[in-house]
Amino acid sequence: MLTKHKFASIGLVDTLKSACLFTVFAPTNNAFAALPAGTVDTLPKPENKPMLTGFPTYHVVAGKMEMAALDKPIAAGGGKATLKTVAGGNVVATSGNGGLTLTDEKGGMSKVTISDVYQSSGVIHVVDKVLLPK
Repeated sequence: MLTKHKFASIGLVDTLKSACLFTVFAPTNNAFAALPAGTVDTLPKPENKPMLTGFPTYHVVAGKMEMAALDKPIAAGGGKATLKTVAGGNVVATSGNGGLTLTDEKGGMSKVTISDVYQSSGVIHVVDKVLLPK
């Protein structure tokens, strides 16, 4: 399991404690359990540090984007908005079918199941799948 100590070793805790506000798309435990066997266990290995560093920050977008705030760029983009992650990748947000769906760079789709969980550092949206960078 990825503990706070392991997040600290990759700089995520420091990133989220900065003065900036963030939007975090947080996968549930079931989302992590649905990953291929061994994926989570292999992330903390030293040879996987670049992937471990990018993996959590791929779920973070700079700025506080409540669900209502996401509607504007989605409408302006003709039904979809590309969000730049802190990791440097992109996630595409679309709305419809009763909610917000995110598509990662591998084509995986994740639905927001709980939105607008306010934190001092921004807002969290809970998602049902883990987002995967290229």
